[in-house]
Amino acid sequence: MDYLLKKRTLYIIIFLVSVIGLAIVQYKYLEIGLNLAKVQFNRNIGNASDVIKADLSTKTQLTFLVGKALLRDSTYFKLGIDSVEDASRHFLNDFITEKLVNNGIDTDFSFELFSRDSTYYLQSPMRFNENARIAAFPIVLQGYLPELLQDRLILELKFRDLNNYFLFQLNGLTLPSLLFLAGIIMVVIWVLRTYYWQRHLITHTNEFINNLTHELKTPVFSIGLASKILNEHASDAQKPVVEIIRQQVRSLSNHIDRVLDLASLESRRKVFKLEAVNFRPYLHKLCEDFQTLGSMEKLAFTFELEPGEYWIKAEVFHLENAINNLLDNAKKYADDPIIHLKASLQKNKLFIAISDNGRGISEQDKRRIFEKYYRVTEGDLYKVKGYGLGLSYVKKVLDAMKAEISVESKNNSGTIITLKIPLCHER
Repeated sequence: MDYLLKKRTLYIIIFLVSVIGLAIVQYKYLEIGLNLAKVQFNRNIGNASDVIKADLSTKTQLTFLVGKALLRDSTYFKLGIDSVEDASRHFLNDFITEKLVNNGIDTDFSFELFSRDSTYYLQSPMRFNENARIAAFPIVLQGYLPELLQDRLILELKFRDLNNYFLFQLNGLTLPSLLFLAGIIMVVIWVLRTYYWQRHLITHTNEFINNLTHELKTPVFSIGLASKILNEHASDAQKPVVEIIRQQVRSLSNHIDRVLDLASLESRRKVFKLEAVNFRPYLHKLCEDFQTLGSMEKLAFTFELEPGEYWIKAEVFHLENAINNLLDNAKKYADDPIIHLKASLQKNKLFIAISDNGRGISEQDKRRIFEKYYRVTEGDLYKVKGYGLGLSYVKKVLDAMKAEISVESKNNSGTIITLKIPLCHER
């Protein structure tokens, strides 16, 4: 549990650092985008100012009307001075709006037209709140209006909350970035939750298996002890039967140990202690025991061990269990089993090939037979009892020894499973 807790903490830290780093990168990109938007806006406002200054420098209907409003002279019109001022500010507002839009600026603005000493003053129809963040861009007018008033005249354009305007302009970048970031966070959280839910489920499953197998070991031990006592008093005719019982009890005990070890391997509590060993005597004894069992169960088993020493790095108990499991499978998946085991030394490895005349394995099943709980089926029926743990255990044992396992099989043509175990030169 400490290991899982540390691993989970590490994953959470990596996730948080990654999200924060991605957010910082996105913020930096946004900052760069805002700066570029400001540069573009300043360029556009400069171009618009030049156009406005040039168009207001000559006498036109607009400049004539604005001039009369600034001078508060209504003699030329049949309207009152207030109406003249109101008309001039609206016409001037429409004129400035057109020039700004033509230069790529489409946002709210206000303006003030005033002289140096504010003797002459004209304000736009729109007025911003005094507390708003205002950016002002003054334009010093030339030509007709300043000459008419005999005074310096300034047209000041004002814009409110330009940062919001820039962000709106960058929506094509900011919104997808935020959506992608939110999507990544949601997916990673979902993956982590699923992973740790599965780990929690596996932990509880392994605890159940451990408790169950420990409970089974007591009656198995009692049966073994009783069969040993029975063997001492059995007649010559009874001893072969008693020996089968004892051998099956040992086999059952090995199965229980194998399930326990598989649970330990998956929870990483079990560490293989590999030692250099001449495996040939152990393999020979294993084959002889299986041959004895085969003679009683009416199956044909032969074995062929190449002469020499089989020095490998292994845990003998687990490797024996793995081979026993493969032999047991070869026996179960054939109607009249014919099994052959051949051991040879090739290419600096120990090859152990187990062949049978069983129903074979399809290509689809061959890719999955080493998965935990997976079992080969025929249609919707499991013809052989089991839990899909044996081959998963075999694969984990061989992986710990850095060995390989290969499967050659076709439907209705038998199966050859080959173990390729590296030889050990250090003894």
